[in-house]
Amino acid sequence: MSRAFVFPGQGAQTIGMGRALAEAYPAARAVFEEVDEALGEKLSALIWEGSIDELTLTQNAQPALMATSMAALAALEAEGLGIATASFVAGHSLGEYSALCAARSLKLADTARLLRIRGQAMQEAVPVGVGAMAALLGLDYETAVEVAHEAAQGEVCQAANDNDPAQVVVSGHKAAVERAVEIAKGRGAKRAILLPVSAPFHCALMQHAASVMSEALAAVVIEAPVCPVVVNVRAEAVSEPDRIRALLVAQVTGAVRWRESVMWMENAGVTEFWEIGAGKALSGMIKRIAKGAATRAIGTPDDVTAAAAV
Repeated sequence: MSRAFVFPGQGAQTIGMGRALAEAYPAARAVFEEVDEALGEKLSALIWEGSIDELTLTQNAQPALMATSMAALAALEAEGLGIATASFVAGHSLGEYSALCAARSLKLADTARLLRIRGQAMQEAVPVGVGAMAALLGLDYETAVEVAHEAAQGEVCQAANDNDPAQVVVSGHKAAVERAVEIAKGRGAKRAILLPVSAPFHCALMQHAASVMSEALAAVVIEAPVCPVVVNVRAEAVSEPDRIRALLVAQVTGAVRWRESVMWMENAGVTEFWEIGAGKALSGMIKRIAKGAATRAIGTPDDVTAAAAV
């Protein structure tokens, strides 16, 4: 049996996430405390007792989801199921930072600060209302790329997230994305819907954010990971610190190749995927990609106990 730890991206946030872990495991509580200290604010109070609207702000959701994932991993480690039991780690978009932190390539405090900067830069890169994202359901990646190209008409419209065999997200200028929705319906999409997001992530409109992240990443130490990290923009394992740094910058404007990443891990022998943190969105995608693989979500003390009992 070969196991991969995978880490969720934006959209999985809920008020109260990770609180039970912090109450049950001192190591999990220490994660939230370190993140609070790194950011100079009580992000944990927002996560556990704040408003969902404020938590969903990109600059808050990104470090919050990472902190919850690292708290879940700390609880697993307390039960003897830490990073040493994983053959690979991977994360969806911001979850790649969680994966790198889990693999000890990035320090927790640095990861929290980087994600705060990343969230702010991505939000500020495009004025509200200028960009959009849409999910095209029932189309394969190649067809979605064709749809995006046809819809662009001189504007930006790109396939941003290749999530699973029948779910691709496109991103770009609002009018172009709206055109993509209509074109996709004509190409046989089961559904094509605009997403409630605050900015058009993972497309060329994020170039300003990529420049900001290039500067921010240049200022932190990135170590060689103790576990290979399967990165979004390459859909393969990468271990060299300088390459990791460059690919994190490229990820801001590049596509999240999640379907291919899961396929790569499956081909490398992974038979079990553990989703570490909030929600079960990645588990659902993985079941549609690697149909013979087992999945397990680890987001509560009960989940940790059940994993330790196997």
